[in-house]
Amino acid sequence: MTGFDEAIPAVADLDPGLPEALRRAATAAADDGVEFCVNSGWRSPEYQDQLLCEEVAEYGSEGEAAGWVVTAATSPHMSGEAVGIGRSVATAWLSQHGAEYGLCRIHRNEPWHYELRTNAIDRRACAFMPTPPTGP
Repeated sequence: MTGFDEAIPAVADLDPGLPEALRRAATAAADDGVEFCVNSGWRSPEYQDQLLCEEVAEYGSEGEAAGWVVTAATSPHMSGEAVGIGRSVATAWLSQHGAEYGLCRIHRNEPWHYELRTNAIDRRACAFMPTPPTGP
C-alpha cells in the first residue's frame, strides 16, 4: 500500500484505528490485485482553510463549496478521522468490502472519502451521511 509513510503528518497524525483498519483492508485488497494509495489524511487548519478558499473561488460561495469541502472547524480530516483514497479500483474495492474493516464511504458525492466506523463491521454495511445543502 502506498501513502503510508508514518513520517508524514498526514499519516502520522491520523486516529490510530484508521491506518490500522486501512492496512488490514489493503492486505486483503492486495490478494485481489488492488493497491491502495492514500492521497490525503490529517490536515492542518491552514491547509483545510486553503482547500475551502479554492472551492469557494471555483463555486462562487461557501454554500456551494460546502458540497465538496467543509470548514476547518468541522472537517474530520482535522481530527485525523478521514482519508482520501486514490485509484478508482481501490475505491471500488472499498465500496464493496470496506464495511468488513469498518471503513465507510460516507458521502455520496465523494467516492474517495473514507472514515472509520467500527459499528459497520458487525452490520457489514455503511450508511451515507446527508449531503450538505448548497446555495444561499
